[in-house]
Amino acid sequence: MKAFSILIAVVLLAALAWFVTRQAEAPPPTADVEEPAVVPAPSIGMVDDARIENALVDEPGSWMAHGIDFTERRFSPLTQINRDNVSDLGLVWRKDLGTFHAQEATPLVVDGLMIFPSAWNIVYALDAVTGETRWVYDPKVDRGRIGTIWAPFSRGIAIYKGRVYVATIDGYLAAVDAATGQEVWKIDTIVDRAIPYFISGAPRVGGGHVYIGNGGSEWGTRGYTTAYDAETGEQVWRFWSVPGDPSLPFEHPEMEMAAKTWKGGEWWKYGGGGNVWNSIVYDAELNQVYLGMGNAAPWARVIRSPGGGDNLFAAAIVAVDADTGRMNWYYQTTPGDNWDFTAVQDMALVDLEVDGAMRKVILQAPKNGFFYVIDRTNGELLRAHPFATVTWASHVDMETGRPVELEQGNYNDEAKWVLPGPLGAHNWQAMSVDPGTGVVYMSTHDYAWWYKIDPSFQETGIYKWQVGQMNLGLDPETADLLEGVTSPAAEGYLTAFDPLTGDVKWQNELDHHWNGGVVATAGGLVFQGEGMGHIYAYDKDNGERLWGFNTYTSIIAPPITYQIDDTQFVAIITGSGGAESFIGKAADTATDTYGNHPQMLVFALGGTEQLEEPDKVAQIPPEQPLLSTERHELRRGSVLYHDFCAACHGGQAKSFGVVPDLRFMEASVREIFDQIVLGGALEPVGMGSFAEWLSEADAKRVLGYILYRANADRDKALMEGETEEQAGP
Repeated sequence: MKAFSILIAVVLLAALAWFVTRQAEAPPPTADVEEPAVVPAPSIGMVDDARIENALVDEPGSWMAHGIDFTERRFSPLTQINRDNVSDLGLVWRKDLGTFHAQEATPLVVDGLMIFPSAWNIVYALDAVTGETRWVYDPKVDRGRIGTIWAPFSRGIAIYKGRVYVATIDGYLAAVDAATGQEVWKIDTIVDRAIPYFISGAPRVGGGHVYIGNGGSEWGTRGYTTAYDAETGEQVWRFWSVPGDPSLPFEHPEMEMAAKTWKGGEWWKYGGGGNVWNSIVYDAELNQVYLGMGNAAPWARVIRSPGGGDNLFAAAIVAVDADTGRMNWYYQTTPGDNWDFTAVQDMALVDLEVDGAMRKVILQAPKNGFFYVIDRTNGELLRAHPFATVTWASHVDMETGRPVELEQGNYNDEAKWVLPGPLGAHNWQAMSVDPGTGVVYMSTHDYAWWYKIDPSFQETGIYKWQVGQMNLGLDPETADLLEGVTSPAAEGYLTAFDPLTGDVKWQNELDHHWNGGVVATAGGLVFQGEGMGHIYAYDKDNGERLWGFNTYTSIIAPPITYQIDDTQFVAIITGSGGAESFIGKAADTATDTYGNHPQMLVFALGGTEQLEEPDKVAQIPPEQPLLSTERHELRRGSVLYHDFCAACHGGQAKSFGVVPDLRFMEASVREIFDQIVLGGALEPVGMGSFAEWLSEADAKRVLGYILYRANADRDKALMEGETEEQAGP
C-alpha cells in the first residue's frame, strides 16, 4: 500500500510537471524591501481628485487612473514619440511575469513607479525607467475558485491617497500601501460565498470612495456595484443591477421599478445577471458614477422573462449619485437582452458640439454593434450609429431610443446565426477618444454566433438550472454539432470612427478577429497590440502602419504611454486568454504558435533590446487511446465538457493557447484524470475539484470526449496535408 501511495505521488508530480512545463508559471519574485511592522503614513501615490482632474495639464507624463484620468478617454498629450520618429522606437526593458495566464491590465504610472496586476491579482511595483522591482503584493487568492470563472486575470488597479486598491478574482478588495506594498486592509465584497461571484474589473476611485462591481452572470449571480470609503473600507452604498425575488423587500426603490420589467418568469432563481464586470466611470464635474451593466441571464429571454419586458437594468448605462448611490438616470442599450449584449464596455466623458450646442456627453460602443452618444446630465440619447455588421436590429429609433429588432435576431423557434455574437462588435478592450476631433479609435470585430434554444426547454417548457456550470439557456452541444465551423464571419479591425456622423474615418483589417485595446496620442499615433503577437503604431489621421514589434505572444491588454524626465515610454503587457477560449477557433494566433509567455514590455526611442523567439508549440495532437466509440457516450461527454471545461480549456477541446490543450494529454495524466478533475490535485495552479458536480462516470465521459476530439482533429489535419513533424509527442 505504501508503495502504491508513493507511485501515485510520483504520477501526480509528473502531471503537475506536464501542466507547468507546457506553460510554466513561476511564483512571484520577492523584492529586496523589508516590510515595516507598522504601515507607515502614505508617502507615494498621493493622488487625490484634484490631481487626477488636472493630470493632463500638470503631469502629462503620468498615467494616474485606469483611463488616464477621470474622463477615461485614454488620449495622451505626449508628443516626443511622433509620426516622424516612431520608426526609431525600440525595446528598453522587459519583465517576465512568470505565468501562463491571461493579461488584460492597464498599468498605472505615478511618482516614478509603474504598478499593475498580473494573474491571481499579484501586484508589481516597478521602477518605471529601469523595470527594477520595488515591491510585490500577493493577495493569496483562492485558486480553487477558478473552476467557476473564466481565468485568474485582472484589468487593473487604482491608486488614491497613497494606497493601491486591488480587487481580487475571488471577490475581495484590498488597500495596499503604495510605497511598500504592505496590506492596509482587506474586505469581502461578496454577499453570498455559496454563489460563484468573481471580480475581473479594475476598481475606480473618486469623491473619497472606491467603486467595484463583479462578474459571474452565466453561473447564477445577481449583479451589484458597491462604493467603499477609500480610507477605512467601510461600505457607503450598494446599487443592485437587477431585481431579486419579488416576494422579498426591495433593496432600494430602483429595484421596485425594475421588477415591473421582468415578466412571467423566475429569473431570480437564475441570478438575473446585470453584473458590472468592467466599466465604472466617476464624473467629478457632475458628482455622478456611470455603471455599465452586464447581460441579462440566462441569455435566452424566453426562459428568464417569458412574459416580455425590458429586464432593467441589464445591458444599460445607469448614472448614480456618487455620494448616495441613488439613480439619476438610465439608458438601456439593449432592452430585453437576448444575446449577451453587455453594456460594460469602456465609457468616455467628452464635451462635444451636437446639433449646434455644446453637450456634456458619455460615449460607448457596447457589444450590440451601435455606438451611443448620450447627454450625461440627463441620459438623453443624441446619436446611435452602427459601427460594425449588425443583423439582430435594423437601427435605433431616435424617437423612442430603442433598437428596432429584426426577425434574423429571433431564435426562439429556429436557430440563427446572429451578428454580433457574444464576443460583441466591440468588447472590453480599451478605446481611445481624441477630444480635439471627437474621433474614436477602437478594436472592432465581426464574429457571429449560432444561437439555439436549449432543446430540453423547447421540449418540456422547463429550464433545468445546473449548479456550478455556465447556464446560457442555449444548446450546450452547439459548438460540437458545428464540427469546427465557428462563424460565417470572423474578422477583426482597428477602426477610427466618428460617433456623431457614424462615419468610419478609416479602418484596417487585422490578421485576427480578437485583438487588444488602444491608446492614441497628440504625437499623431495610435498604438495597439494584436492577436498575432505584434504591437503596432499607426498614423491616427489615415491608419498607415508606421512601426511594429513582434512580441511572439498574443495581446489583448491595452498599451499606455508615459514620460519620466526627458524620455517618453510606451508600455504593454503581452499574453492572451479570457472569453475567446470558449469559442474553439482553429489555431491561428501567436499564442497558439508559441504558447502564452506574458511579459511587461517597455519601449522608447533608440531602444535596442531584443526578444528571443520562443519554441513553437505542436499543432497536431498525438494519437490517443479511445475509451468509447458509442455516439451517445461521446455526445454526453461533449455536453459535460462544454458545460464545465470549455470556458478555460476551449470549445471543442481546442485550447486558445493559454491553458494547456487537453488533446495533447500524456499517458501519466490520463492515468490520474480523476484525481485531477475530482480530487483537485492541480488546485495550486488553478485547476480546482469538480467533484461537487461530476461523478466518476461523468469524468470518464469527459475524458473519452477529449481523446475522441484529439484523434478526430489529428486525422483531419493529416488529411489536409499537415506533417507528422508538427504533431504532438
